[in-house]
Amino acid sequence: MADTAQTVPPVQPNSPARARAKSWRRTDWFAYIYLAPALIILTIFHIIPVIYALWISMQFGTVRNFRLACADADAIAKIPEAFGILRNFLACFDNYNRALNAPEFWDAMKTTLFYVLGTVPPTIFLGIVVAYLLFQKIRGRGVYRTIYFMPHVISTVASAIVWAWVFDPRNGLANHFMQFIGLPVQQWLVEPDGVFKLMGESLKIEVPEWAEGPSLALVSIMIFSFWQSLGFDVIIFLAGLTNINAELYEAGRIDGANGAQLFRHITLPLLAPTLFFVLVISVIGSFQAFNHIFAMNRMVAQPLGGPIGATRTVSVLMFNTLYAQQRAGYATAIAVLLSLVILALTLIQFKYLGRRGEGA
Repeated sequence: MADTAQTVPPVQPNSPARARAKSWRRTDWFAYIYLAPALIILTIFHIIPVIYALWISMQFGTVRNFRLACADADAIAKIPEAFGILRNFLACFDNYNRALNAPEFWDAMKTTLFYVLGTVPPTIFLGIVVAYLLFQKIRGRGVYRTIYFMPHVISTVASAIVWAWVFDPRNGLANHFMQFIGLPVQQWLVEPDGVFKLMGESLKIEVPEWAEGPSLALVSIMIFSFWQSLGFDVIIFLAGLTNINAELYEAGRIDGANGAQLFRHITLPLLAPTLFFVLVISVIGSFQAFNHIFAMNRMVAQPLGGPIGATRTVSVLMFNTLYAQQRAGYATAIAVLLSLVILALTLIQFKYLGRRGEGA
């Protein structure tokens, strides 16, 4: 009788199944063991908080009384009840809809953009110049480097309190200096009018509303931020300059290049990766600025956000919404929107500047 049992064909030496088995056995599982602590920390302190923040942003009520945002979504009520799932889904984004339609949110975003544009480009520009000067063989350059870096090491709140005293409109050093050089005293941290408007008034020139510029109160905070952030940029640029081969400068001098030409054709191109890093970090940090704004406003007895909201950035608006108004869901929605703006700007920088930095 013929044997009707089917025999299992042997696994071929080069079959895909055999290759997968070998790959599984060769996997170095110890690598995952070493990565586990970092993954656990990232999950607990980053991933889970992000998910929880997204959940809170879809809630309505105070910190101690959460309920779904759809409870007060009047606009969603117009959707027929037959589309119940759609009603609940859209209603959970009510906090985002409120934020995007709130004038205070866009005013805060405008103030934040003024702050970023007024601090990041000047700090990076002067940071490159100072770093290039300190990179030269000058006497005592170690002392100068320490002096420039000290403001970044000092506590932000402590130094902000000192600068708030400097800008005190009654007895601050800034107004004493203005009097010494023959200029009128200013209100500084309590002045809501734009700087260009104030300049126009002193010169008897009428400035249109769109060109008034950031408030003097915000410019005062920008000055502190410039002073506090310059040292960090200088140190990072010095590290980038150290990686440039000195023989390139010698070859340039032999070819007859002067200092400006060496800086333009050697220093800047080879410093592009460092410049890109500083730009990304500075933009992210400026959008999240809060500590020094809080401290300087408190020192001059101003509400958080300054006079008439002149220094109310998005971070300040979020803080006020959470702690003063106790609207946790709305405040978290503002925080998520700010995070999306930062993410979008970061991706744009990577897209248009990242390749140039990597290729330098």
